[in-house]
Amino acid sequence: MELNRSAFERELTGNILPFWIEHVVDEARGGFHGALANDLQIHDEVPRSAILCTRILWTYSTAYRKYRREEYLSMARRAYDYLTGVFLDRQYGGVYWTVDAAGKPVLDRKHHYAQAFAIYGLSEYHRATAEPESLELAKGLFRLLEEHAFDPMHGGYIEGSSREWGALADMRLSARDLDCRKSMNTLLHVMEGYTNLLRIWPDARLKAQHKGLIGTFLEQVVDPVSGHFKLFFDDDWHSLLEHASYGHDIEGSWLLVEAAEVQADPVLLGRVKEAATQIAEAVLRDGIDPDGSLPYEGTAAGVTDPQKSWWVQAEAVVGFYNAFQLCGQVRFAEASARAWDYIQAKHIDRVHGDWLKVLERDGTPRADSFKTGPWECPYHHSRMCFEMIDRLAK
Repeated sequence: MELNRSAFERELTGNILPFWIEHVVDEARGGFHGALANDLQIHDEVPRSAILCTRILWTYSTAYRKYRREEYLSMARRAYDYLTGVFLDRQYGGVYWTVDAAGKPVLDRKHHYAQAFAIYGLSEYHRATAEPESLELAKGLFRLLEEHAFDPMHGGYIEGSSREWGALADMRLSARDLDCRKSMNTLLHVMEGYTNLLRIWPDARLKAQHKGLIGTFLEQVVDPVSGHFKLFFDDDWHSLLEHASYGHDIEGSWLLVEAAEVQADPVLLGRVKEAATQIAEAVLRDGIDPDGSLPYEGTAAGVTDPQKSWWVQAEAVVGFYNAFQLCGQVRFAEASARAWDYIQAKHIDRVHGDWLKVLERDGTPRADSFKTGPWECPYHHSRMCFEMIDRLAK
């Protein structure tokens, strides 16, 4: 078990980043293919998601900011042009959920999760290129979320809106989610997008709303008894499902610390560091399989969804190492290293490149899973590499 900085850099620059440039770009119709199977068969009948586009934008903007390689800038520009060309609603504002291969909207709803990722990607593109329009677009999306998504009575942000920013009949983010007013997942990624925007735009309202979101996590989302995140809520924060999502727990533990660091409030940062360590402890206690990997979901009675998802393992590497940095307990560094060992043994595809995204509990690839698709993006595992390269350098 070893965490080696050069190994993460090799994985990032030798496998992940080249794979997406080589295989996912749609030269004929623009943008990126809807999905690729594990054997690299193209599935352009699959709608193209704003989530995939914005996460590619973030990934290659970060890569260019760190390495200044032209191929990364070209990929970031492609994602930026595709996002602003086919996903951006010029009439009502915001970004559509999905479009088809011709660039026509398939689902034109304004899920607030997608707006948050657009803010995240656009902010990173501005950090990498200083392109002024991207910052203005990110500011505009922030204002739309504050107008249409923020709950001024109870705090937090509701799940989604119609194209015209009216009521949405079914707010589910995906088939595995509940139809509810608020979810941990959307709140987490609104916070994440606001964190990145605050780095480049020190706006007073943004800073206040961002700080309020951190407080919402500490007071409403983190279960003080179990240490896990509560997942789904009504307007006034009654929890609607007693499940734990181990990947979201460990991801959120380090994203909360990152958010508090950007706030530069020592008291808040102290509270967040304590909570982050508690969350990591809960995942280490309840969510680790004997092989060092994390199953997807469980309850107090045990695992309810045993699948192994690439993003869960990637976030485990970062989140457990973050906990080690916070408290110095070696068992967290060991948990990070074991997750990385599992990734190298099971998720990295040594034949076709990139990672196998979904595995059965025994580590065999799920036959029905895509390698790239509406959710199967480069952001979690590239970000793991970016984070670990930086953290191990320290």
